[in-house]
Amino acid sequence: MKLINRIPLIWLAVIAGWLAIAPILPEPHLVEKLRMLTTGTLVRPIDIFDLLLHSVPLLLLFLRLPGWLRARR
Repeated sequence: MKLINRIPLIWLAVIAGWLAIAPILPEPHLVEKLRMLTTGTLVRPIDIFDLLLHSVPLLLLFLRLPGWLRARR
């Protein structure tokens, strides 16, 4: 967790937000890949990589936020 807490929160939030909505049109990749995951059509390696690419920054942000909130108290 020490390594995650060293990531600047503002940059992590910007990257996570950008990758969560990119590309905006016709629909974000993250939404598309999560829909594919729930329907069972997420089978191609490029789609799995794309899901990881767009979701890992969000996961890191959610792991980083509790440490940031504890430090602010």
